[in-house]
Amino acid sequence: MIVSSMLKALGQMGDPRFRSVLMRGIGLTIALLIGAYALLLWLIEWTLGDGATLPLVGEVSWFGDLLSIGSLFVMLLLSVFLMIPVASAITSLFLDEVATAVEDAHYPRATATSPVPFWDALRDSVNFLGVLIGANLLAVLLYVMLPPAAPFIFIAMNGFLLGREYFTIAASRHLGRAGAKDMRAQHSRTIWIAGCLMAIPLTIPILNLVIPIFGAATFTHLYHQLTRHPQR
Repeated sequence: MIVSSMLKALGQMGDPRFRSVLMRGIGLTIALLIGAYALLLWLIEWTLGDGATLPLVGEVSWFGDLLSIGSLFVMLLLSVFLMIPVASAITSLFLDEVATAVEDAHYPRATATSPVPFWDALRDSVNFLGVLIGANLLAVLLYVMLPPAAPFIFIAMNGFLLGREYFTIAASRHLGRAGAKDMRAQHSRTIWIAGCLMAIPLTIPILNLVIPIFGAATFTHLYHQLTRHPQR
């Protein structure tokens, strides 16, 4: 059931609507990171003004330029770690479109009865970003304490988070939030295993940017499979 859902999703990755969601997600992520850097530069300039006074040195005018250059390297370093979770969260805003494309192609009779409002999707995306970053930061402690188990911890934890998020997106379209939560609880093991398979490519650069779309498509198929065959 999981493998067939993944293969069907993979076969539709060339869908123009999938590409549109991917480009918007990456574009908005880059714009957000650039905006954050511009805000940081403004704060440096606003704080230091024309110069700064250093102990034993006195007033210097180049200190702000030095901080600005240093902040560029800091932002480039942070973007390496922030690009994936931020892109995943922003792309999640548009994953309802991915689910719609999947159902149009494979389940034309399954019209969504509970489309997710934009502001609800925005709130969920922000919450998902916070949980994703927070959980992975906490997991660093486990990685240090249990280095051999680090890959398994990464996959198990992110598999749970991804499965929970993407299945909820797919099921909420038809069952509402409460119904999606109940169905998720009934099939928690299947959803977790599918999420773990989604988490493995997160370690591969570039490919990891596609995971939100691939995940949403896969879990849309999985939702319909579980609806048709609830005992499997």
